[in-house]
Amino acid sequence: MTDRIEELLDEGVRNRVFPGAVWAVGGAAGYDSHGVVGVLDPDYPQVPMASDTIFDVASLTKLIAVWSSVGTLWEEGKLDLGSPLGAFWPEVRGRPLGSVTAHQILTHTAGLPLRAQLKNLYGTDRAEIRAGVLREALNRPPGQAVDYTDRAAIILGYLVEHLSGQSLDQFAGDRVWEPLGMDATRFGPLSADVARRSAPTELDEDLGAHLKGVAHDFSARLLGGVCGSAGAFTTLDDLSAFLCYLLDATTAARPVGFGASWTQESLRVRTGALEPMRGLFWHPAPDTDLAADVWVHYGFTGCGMWVSLRQERWALLLTNKLYYNRDRSPLTAVRDAFRALVFD
Repeated sequence: MTDRIEELLDEGVRNRVFPGAVWAVGGAAGYDSHGVVGVLDPDYPQVPMASDTIFDVASLTKLIAVWSSVGTLWEEGKLDLGSPLGAFWPEVRGRPLGSVTAHQILTHTAGLPLRAQLKNLYGTDRAEIRAGVLREALNRPPGQAVDYTDRAAIILGYLVEHLSGQSLDQFAGDRVWEPLGMDATRFGPLSADVARRSAPTELDEDLGAHLKGVAHDFSARLLGGVCGSAGAFTTLDDLSAFLCYLLDATTAARPVGFGASWTQESLRVRTGALEPMRGLFWHPAPDTDLAADVWVHYGFTGCGMWVSLRQERWALLLTNKLYYNRDRSPLTAVRDAFRALVFD
């Protein structure tokens, strides 16, 4: 399997799908195999991609920061997923969002607005952005359809802050990242020393350079780097620790906030007859039999992670695909082939 994965990813480098990639496959005890291909930055081809490269993981922030934090509050009995938010959150009481439940937000069935251009809608003041997001009218009545939107994670990030009394980065760091030894994981912007180890992403026309150590996601940058939907930076080792814990949360000795109950609650279909099927922030891997129990989440910058409780297996593929362009099709083909090599 290792040779076939290396061939697949080497071809991705040659075809300019991504400059480089790091990958790993493992179980509850850690790595079974892992590897590195390509370069960190095509402008400096003498510098190879490295196993400790720091990646802007974009929407994987939703899992390692928001999903895990919400699960911590749920397991502590501080959050009832089925209660309308307005019943316990004064900021949204009497507003459209007050009728929505955390379960609906986690499954993308809350009917939230799909627009996520925060600056165009609410300006640049962070307090005004928060107020605007929390008072916005719904796009449709809750429970009617599955509509993926970054607003789901942004709202849940604010909810974590309300229930915990801490900022999202502090709560995730204290209750998830630090106990798991995810020492390289943090929200940006990164310090200059740390940014040198990060993979560059999209070309910023205003800067005339590729973003490096600064979140690609504009909403994250607008909110100072800490945002529920994006903005986290991490490494292969840190994400591996996170996924190992998912498979071994019942016996892990570390005092991580969420545990096996939250993982099992999340990695099953929670959207009833609605399509596309969703768990809680996770979704079944495309083109797989649901019985295979392979769940996935992707990041826009080019990262992805998969986990299967039944197979007791996880996989990671981290790339800086966005360095070249926003065309998703070539990376989708690579991801699907990678997933098939690991889980089929």
